[in-house]
Amino acid sequence: MKISIILGTRPEIIKMSPVIRECEKQGLAYFILHTGQHYSYNLDKIFFEELELPEAKYNLDVGSGTHAEETGKMLIGIEKVLKEEKPGIVLVEGDTNTVLAGALAAVKSHIKVGHVEAGLRSYDRNMPEEINRVLADHVSDYLFAPTEKAKENLLRESIEESKIFVTGNTIVDAVYQNLEIAKREVDILKKLNLNSKEYFLVTAHRQENVDIKGRLKGILDGLELVYNKFNYPTIYPVHPRTKKKIREFGLEVPKGVELIEPLGFLEFLQLEANAKLVLTDSGGVQEETCILKVPCVTLRDNTERPETLEVGSNVLVGVNQNKISEGVKHMLNKDKNWKNPFGDGKAGNMITKILITSARHSN
Repeated sequence: MKISIILGTRPEIIKMSPVIRECEKQGLAYFILHTGQHYSYNLDKIFFEELELPEAKYNLDVGSGTHAEETGKMLIGIEKVLKEEKPGIVLVEGDTNTVLAGALAAVKSHIKVGHVEAGLRSYDRNMPEEINRVLADHVSDYLFAPTEKAKENLLRESIEESKIFVTGNTIVDAVYQNLEIAKREVDILKKLNLNSKEYFLVTAHRQENVDIKGRLKGILDGLELVYNKFNYPTIYPVHPRTKKKIREFGLEVPKGVELIEPLGFLEFLQLEANAKLVLTDSGGVQEETCILKVPCVTLRDNTERPETLEVGSNVLVGVNQNKISEGVKHMLNKDKNWKNPFGDGKAGNMITKILITSARHSN
């Protein structure tokens, strides 16, 4: 059974890294197809090198465009590769346009689909990610759900139980494995002249936050209030698009907030692990902070990671400055003894075992 691993964004590379390492370790026939959804493969190549992963065999260099343009270009490119390679299964991860295109191209070519991180739901159809993940789940043959809650979501949508496997989330494997590499390779605290647990970290990049002036202003005002109240410097690795929007909307970066260039994953992971608290609108960061025992304040009105709210590692505050400040106060006063709901760090191994067993039975 040949496995095609399709990915196109940096979070997908991170979350697929444990599966790729397992394929290598077990000597499985597989190849990586990189769509280049966010960055060209040349820019993402550093990511593969940094995480000590083998190179992608194919790269489509699709680049960014409208949802239709991206998905259309990917469908054409992926289909060609699948026709040539004839894999037995395509693995996709998460909720991007790459996931949708990979799943559709495979199912239309009568190739089985495995969806890693299946069953997440925000129940907000305004999010393109929600549409991608729902559609991918409904055409998949193997749904690798990270938690029981994700499995329940899938069962509610009448997906057959025999297709669903609760594996834990590969992000746990990725955090543990990549933190080890980070310890060997990078020292971001020294580089930025920071001490562990003496700064806040912020990531805000989502379209629904940074493309709307009122929401972006709310976040920046919130960060100002947080600095005035708690007096910890806030480090903000800022996406070029967000920087552009701040300028375009004529907004000011508040005192106490230091904008820095985007970081490689290892440096970011180290910065995250050592932060006093993290403010974010990223789904992956909500999970990572939960695993790392770092309090998290989420700058969104909903989340597809409700497990983090249930165990108490995270609080939802939206973009109102007072709510942001209250959320920070609440999380700073909490014990950090929550239980990690995302598994034991063996999801990659479990996913490959399920595929090997299934291939044996179908032969």
